[in-house]
Amino acid sequence: MAKAGCLNGCRRPAGEGAGEPAARKRRKADGGGRGPEEKSPRLSAALFGEDCEISHDQLYELLKYAALGKRHNAAQPSWCRISHQSHLAGVVVIVLHEMSQLHFYKFYLQFKHLRRVFRHRFILTPSTNFFTSLYGEGANLKPQNTAQDLTSTGSECIPKNSDLQCDPIIRKYGIKPQGLTSYILTLEEQRKNDYPIKGSPGCKGYIYTECDQQRTDSSPLFGLDCEMCLTAKGNEVTRVSLVDAQGQCLLDELVKPESRVMNYLTRFSGVTKKMLLPVKTRLSDIQTRLKEMLPHDAVLVGHSLNADLQALEMIHPSVIDTSLLFARNEGRRFKLKFLAKAVLGKEIQCEQKLGHDPAEDARAALELAQFFIEQGPAKVAELNLEMLLTTEKPAEDSQNKAALQPQGCRVQKQLNEPPHLSKPCFLDCLQVTGQKPVLLGRQGLDSSDLCQSNLSTSNKQILQRALEDVPLSTFSIIQFSLGPEYIASHLLALCEQVRSKLADMLTVYAGPFEEGFCLHSVKKEFGRCGPIQSLAVVTETYKPYVCIQYEVLEAAQLAVESLNGAEVAGSCIKVQRPVTAAMLDCDDLIKELELDVENEGVIYVAGLKKSLTERDLQEEFSQLKDLETLFLPKDLQSGKHRNCCFLKFQESQSAADALEVINGWTVKGRKLRSRNALASGHLWRWIWQMNHSNGKQGGHILYEKMEQLSDSEQDLRKKVKKLDHHIKKLYRSLQNNTLCVVLFPGVNRHGAQPGLGLMAVKNDGGRSAH
Repeated sequence: MAKAGCLNGCRRPAGEGAGEPAARKRRKADGGGRGPEEKSPRLSAALFGEDCEISHDQLYELLKYAALGKRHNAAQPSWCRISHQSHLAGVVVIVLHEMSQLHFYKFYLQFKHLRRVFRHRFILTPSTNFFTSLYGEGANLKPQNTAQDLTSTGSECIPKNSDLQCDPIIRKYGIKPQGLTSYILTLEEQRKNDYPIKGSPGCKGYIYTECDQQRTDSSPLFGLDCEMCLTAKGNEVTRVSLVDAQGQCLLDELVKPESRVMNYLTRFSGVTKKMLLPVKTRLSDIQTRLKEMLPHDAVLVGHSLNADLQALEMIHPSVIDTSLLFARNEGRRFKLKFLAKAVLGKEIQCEQKLGHDPAEDARAALELAQFFIEQGPAKVAELNLEMLLTTEKPAEDSQNKAALQPQGCRVQKQLNEPPHLSKPCFLDCLQVTGQKPVLLGRQGLDSSDLCQSNLSTSNKQILQRALEDVPLSTFSIIQFSLGPEYIASHLLALCEQVRSKLADMLTVYAGPFEEGFCLHSVKKEFGRCGPIQSLAVVTETYKPYVCIQYEVLEAAQLAVESLNGAEVAGSCIKVQRPVTAAMLDCDDLIKELELDVENEGVIYVAGLKKSLTERDLQEEFSQLKDLETLFLPKDLQSGKHRNCCFLKFQESQSAADALEVINGWTVKGRKLRSRNALASGHLWRWIWQMNHSNGKQGGHILYEKMEQLSDSEQDLRKKVKKLDHHIKKLYRSLQNNTLCVVLFPGVNRHGAQPGLGLMAVKNDGGRSAH
C-alpha cells in the first residue's frame, strides 16, 4: 500500500517541520490561536493511509509521555504529538475487554458516541499481555481490600532476593524438587491460558493426539515449536519442529498454508515466499505425522505452547509451558530468549539470523523444563531472574531500539510474550510522586492481574465507581466488558456476518441489458467508479444483468449514485445493491460513515489512469486549496496502485469545494468521478483484507454458531448501545483537557482480529480537541 505523503513527496510528521504552518492554521480554526486557549493541550496525528497501524510500543510511548511528560525524561511519541502536555488534566484509558475492530464496525450504528467524538483512530495489533504492553513491566500493583475489589491504587515493593518464600515460583510450587507430573498444566490452567481442549466448542475439527496413557515422572518429554505466517484466515503454520528428550530433531518441516498468504512474517519466522514455493506438505500431513510419532504417554514442552497447538489445530492432554513454569509476579512472562541465556547460558534468536529457528527454540524450551525438574524450584528461585532481567535492560534497550519499528501483524507466538523492548512501568513513577493510578474492571485486568476477578460486578457499577474515582486521579484505566457469553464463542460467526455484509455493500447489480450487449463497455463504464474485484453476467433473469463487486465502498456507492438511470452499452439501466435483510440499514450506514468525524475533509477520487504516479497526482491536485495529504491505495498483494485515491483537506469547506471542481475534471484523457470518503483511513486496509479472505470456514459448525448469534443478537445490540452510553457519560464527566483513549484490544485466538484505538483530548462542551 502506498504511504500517505505530503505534496512535496516527502513524509510530514504531525506538528513538525513542513507540517507546522498547516498545524497552526488548524489550531486557529479550532480557536487555539490566541489567548488562554493557546496553552490548551492538543493532539495531532498523521493517521492516514498506511500510517494508521500502531504497535504496542508506540501506544506505550503515547501513554508514558501523556502521564509523565518531560519532567520524567519521557519523549514525545514518534507517531503523534501532544502539544502543551503539562496542561493535561489527566489521562483516561477505556479498555473494551476482548473486543476488536470487528466489533466496532459490526455495531457501528450502535457506537454513536464513539464515532462522533473520536477523530483519531488506529489499527492495533492484538496482544495477550495487553496491560503489560500498555504501561510496561515492573509494576507490583495490588488491589485495595475494598468491598467491591475494584480499585488498585497501591504499590508494594518487589520481594527481597533473600526472602525466597515471596518468590512467585516458590509460592506456586513450594521449595522441594518434584517429578515432571507436578509441572504438567491442569485442565483448568489449560483452559485459562487458551489451550485447545477436547470437547471445547472452539476446537471442533481439531485433531486429538490420542495420547491418553497415564503420565508418570518417567514419561518422555518432547519439545515443540512452530513458526507462522499471516493469511486471510489468520495465523497459519509454515514450519514445525519436534525434538526428543536428548535434543535430537525428529521433525523439522516446512508447511504450505491453505489460505492466501498476506504476510510471511519473515523477520520472526525466517520463512520466505521462495522457500514455500516447492513445498507440498499441508497441515493435515503434519497432524498425521505428529500423531504417529508421539508415544501414548508423551508430554509436550514449549514456550507459550498454546499458540503452537492452536495453529496446528491439535489437542494434546499433557503439556509443560515454560512461559508459565518460570512464574513471575502479576502473571507476566519471561521471554524464551532471556531464559535460555540466564538459565542455560545459551544464545538463541540471534539478531544475525533471519527469523527464529523453531528447532532451536523447541530444544531451549525442553532443556529449560529439564533444568527446572532436575534442580527444583528453590534452585531456580535462587537465580533471581527478575534482578537479572533488570540489569540486562539497559544493554537490551540499546541493542533493540533501532530494530523495534512497526511491523504490522505479528505472529501469535510473539504476541504471547512481552515485547522485545523491556519497558519500565511508568505507573511506578506516578506513585513515587504521590499520584495514584486508578484501575477499574469487571474482570481481572488480563494477565497483569491488576484487579481481582469479580464476575458479579456490572458495567454500571464500574461506571459509578469511575465517576467517583477518576476525577481524583491523573491516570486511570477503566475496563468494560460485554460479558463472557458474548465474546469468544461468537467471534467466528460475527466475522462471517461482517464479511458477508461488506461483500453485499461492495456489490451492485446493473441492468437489464439487451442480448449480446458489450460486457467490455460495461466494465469500462463501471471501472470509472473505482477498482473492480469481480464482474459476472447474471443469466437467471429474463434479460441479462451484470453483478459488479468493487474493492472499496466509495466505488460501489458512486456507481449507484452516478449510473442508476444512465445509458450504458445501449441500455437504460438500473443500478442497485443486493436486497437482503442485513442490507436494509445500508443507507443509514452509508450516511453515518459519510458523517464520521474521521472522514471530515476527505474525498474519494476515481477514474485515474494506472500509468499515473503519485508525483503526477500531487502535481495535478496541487492547485486545490488547503490540500494536506494524498493517499494512493495499492493492492496489498501485487503492490500496484488502483485507479483511485483519497485527498485530505485542512478544512471541510475546502473538500466540498474540491468535489465540485473534480467531478468532470479530465486528467490524461480520463474523466474523474468524486464523492465524500466513507473508509479513507484505517478502515480501507481492513475492508480489503476482509473482502479477500476465504469466506466461510467450518461448514455446519459455523452455521450453528451463526444460528446461536442470531438468537442473541438483539440483546447484544442493546448491550453495545448501553456500553456506548456508559462511555459517553464517563467522557462527559471528564475535566476539560483530559486525554481519553478508547481501546478495542483485538483477539488473537479463534481467528486473529486486529484491535482498534480511538483517542481525543476533551475540551469545552464534551468535544474533542484535535
